[in-house]
Amino acid sequence: MTHSTPIALTIAGSDSGGGAGIQADLKTFSALGVFGASVITALTAQNTREVRAIHDVPAAFIADQLNTVLDDLVVDAIKIGMLSRPETIETIAGILRERAITNIVLDPVMVAKSGDKLLLDEAVSALRNELVPLARLITPNLPEAAVLLGTDEAESRDDMRAQAQALRQLGPQGVLIKGGHLSESSSDDSADLLLLDHSEHWLPAKRIATRNTHGTGCTLSSAIAAGLARGLDIVRAVEAAKAYITDAIQAADRLQVGSGHGPTHHFHRWW
Repeated sequence: MTHSTPIALTIAGSDSGGGAGIQADLKTFSALGVFGASVITALTAQNTREVRAIHDVPAAFIADQLNTVLDDLVVDAIKIGMLSRPETIETIAGILRERAITNIVLDPVMVAKSGDKLLLDEAVSALRNELVPLARLITPNLPEAAVLLGTDEAESRDDMRAQAQALRQLGPQGVLIKGGHLSESSSDDSADLLLLDHSEHWLPAKRIATRNTHGTGCTLSSAIAAGLARGLDIVRAVEAAKAYITDAIQAADRLQVGSGHGPTHHFHRWW
């Protein structure tokens, strides 16, 4: 059988409010012309205002989900999001190593938009040591990059470059540091830095005045995975994903969802 349908797999937590996590990933895959499969690592009781509860899926069942998908589907790219416990991380890393899967986008999700913590402290070292080295690309924001490196948050573009270089020393092929938190940024600029083996790419973007930014990190990383699944190289996949998330944020206020940080508009091109 000829494999012609691009397939992306998301390994992440579920967002009952529909704006982030598995739900955002699958919407993004669909919006970008990629078939989406999923492995659910945790269930959250979540809305646009808070994460009220987290129910972790047992590691053995996560392994069952992942192996079952990979035994049948020809997966072109994998996006990894919320992994709250060390045993979950170790289980997933073991399977990916065994199957020699390398087209991986890792979004080290640590805190929800509401400020609720999603990653246990003891899971950080497992994430750093087990999954980061397997990734083709990791996509931390500035607070996440600082946690992974055990250092202070970047306060300048020079800091971002130094931290991206330090993260590359951990083993991933590429690092995309999202600069939205950068204190020195002007009010209308939000540049990201893509650092690869022999190249550096600054990706400027205008800040958009909206509070509806729930799930932007999940959406960006899954959009990159969708691009990789369709055969784009990393630079083109990141550029296309940046354009998509920018348009989704600009259209976010057309949605009226919840009373907190609402979602981006994944289907802005159709609705």
